[in-house]
Amino acid sequence: MIKKYYALILIAAVSATTIFAQEEDTEKALSFTGSVDAYYQTYLTAPDNQGITFGTAFADQSGFALGMGNLIATYEGDKVGGVLDLVVGPRGAGATFSNDIIDGIVNQAYVYWNVSDKTTLTFGRWNTFLGYEVIAPASNFNYSTSYLFSSGPFSHMGVKADFALSEDFSLMLAVTNPWDTNNTSLTGEYALGTQLGYKGQYLNLYYDSGNNGGLGFEIDYTGGFDVTDTFFLGINAAYNDNDGAGFYGVALYPQYKTSENFSLGLRGEFFGLHGDDLEEEPTVFATTLTGSYTIENFIIKPEIRLDAWSEATPYIDTDGVASDNLTAFTVAGIYKF
Repeated sequence: MIKKYYALILIAAVSATTIFAQEEDTEKALSFTGSVDAYYQTYLTAPDNQGITFGTAFADQSGFALGMGNLIATYEGDKVGGVLDLVVGPRGAGATFSNDIIDGIVNQAYVYWNVSDKTTLTFGRWNTFLGYEVIAPASNFNYSTSYLFSSGPFSHMGVKADFALSEDFSLMLAVTNPWDTNNTSLTGEYALGTQLGYKGQYLNLYYDSGNNGGLGFEIDYTGGFDVTDTFFLGINAAYNDNDGAGFYGVALYPQYKTSENFSLGLRGEFFGLHGDDLEEEPTVFATTLTGSYTIENFIIKPEIRLDAWSEATPYIDTDGVASDNLTAFTVAGIYKF
């Protein structure tokens, strides 16, 4: 009951945006941004075109393949505004699911109200606050994605309130549909989310009942530090539990800028599954080395990735024999506008 009352209060506050829009929002600006990407991928330790994948989201084809087209329309006023984020292509379909809103076209769609300089209410569907990586490849350093990102939610449908507590501290509170239920919650269940930020470091909490395919409980830390003017270290760590089963892991993202146009980055990730029903709890160490070369708004990303599992043998080698490791070379082209 408490969660339901909490949701009703936030929804009522957000719905009030329509009242204040005409009175206080006199100047509005409509803008369009987005990206388009494609890639070529070949496996160095396995045959191509055999349906082999790393087991993480996106970039799971060999040969030439599309990523996604992304078009974001933003209508911004002094107090209120809205965002419509549309995606097409395999990466977009994977992020929104084939049975989702308008068959995997809508990535984000939300309205917001800047109640004050320190408080913003958002109502609709937005990309997740959990994790270091995001759906749009133009905003990630590595082109392929991590196990931590792939295992958590991609988006949330509901209402959230963002508070700037001070110059350094921020707080977000959310009530949403359960894990990746982005249209209508038919079960009557809801999820709770919280994010506490301090100087670019974020502690994230998420909870749903875990029933009907839910995620359960997840705690996640996301942050990073500018070690020097040219060297940045990103960090992501998470633990998930759903009735005694789930995942855990940590990923480091050292990135070095060698020149104005080129940077080199490494993602080193340790990821594992846990559960009372597992005879063995498999772990994987995944290393991804990515270069990023920028020509105006065009980004070229060559990438080498090696995943090595401890127990499981999810792959095959070039002889067709089961293998616990997989290596691939990928080169992606991304244009953002």
